[in-house]
Amino acid sequence: MPKGKIVKALSGFYYVDYEGGQIQCRGRGVFRQRKITPLVGDHVEFEYKDKREGYILSIDERKNQLTRPPIANVDQAIIVTSVKQPDLSLHLLDKFLVLVESKGIQPLLFFTKMDLLTEQEAITVKGKLAYYQRIGYTIEFLSTRDKEMIEQLSIHLNNRVSVFAGQSGVGKTSILNRIVPGLQLETDDISESLGRGKHTTRHVELIPVENGLVADTPGFSALDFKEIQLDELPNCFPEFQALQDECKFRGCMHIKEPKCAVKQALENGNILEDRYQNYLQYVEEIKNRKPRY
Repeated sequence: MPKGKIVKALSGFYYVDYEGGQIQCRGRGVFRQRKITPLVGDHVEFEYKDKREGYILSIDERKNQLTRPPIANVDQAIIVTSVKQPDLSLHLLDKFLVLVESKGIQPLLFFTKMDLLTEQEAITVKGKLAYYQRIGYTIEFLSTRDKEMIEQLSIHLNNRVSVFAGQSGVGKTSILNRIVPGLQLETDDISESLGRGKHTTRHVELIPVENGLVADTPGFSALDFKEIQLDELPNCFPEFQALQDECKFRGCMHIKEPKCAVKQALENGNILEDRYQNYLQYVEEIKNRKPRY
């Protein structure tokens, strides 16, 4: 049986990339019975009569999957954050990072609208974000008019399946339109009264860019930790994970435990105070979430 990758899902059809073209497929009834939904990014075995009539027979094991957007086997998440309109929020940024880290996906951080800042504001923002570079994250600063730099960003996409993530109105779709000539995805202006944009993306699709694939996806409709267990949370902070073997107690949550290397690093100024406070808020959020049945 032929094998391929699902590159688009729309109205109950799955479009499988195969031999330079796409086969329109439906899922077999057995998937519904087992409550399995094929996802964009899945590697599948399928059969077909012609390009418009195929059926997915089996789905390979996934290395990861996201709920919002519904996509599987992602290598990299490009987290787009604006520094103005809407203003930079490290609390939101850290939430995105936790969600991405929990899935074992490599984050890449894009900060947009740098040209809307004064020189002093730009210095302040870059100073705050230097910490994220120090703990290992790759950062790119973008101007709303900086076409050349946006074109250069395509080098990060080679040989990877990438997802763009970030709150509405930060420029995800605008970047995609500029790195994929002729794409012309729909964009909406920022709502001045709400300070945020509207969701404009209608389906999930993997788009060839350079030698990689990029998913055009809506911004996360909910930033919650429903799929993250409390004991997994410290591992979603790389600077905590790097110190965990130095803590006295295995499974240290870095809150009230004695001889905690993370709290010591915090006291020494080696861990960003705001980020640690965000961590404490996420702990409470997970503790207080309603159980699922």
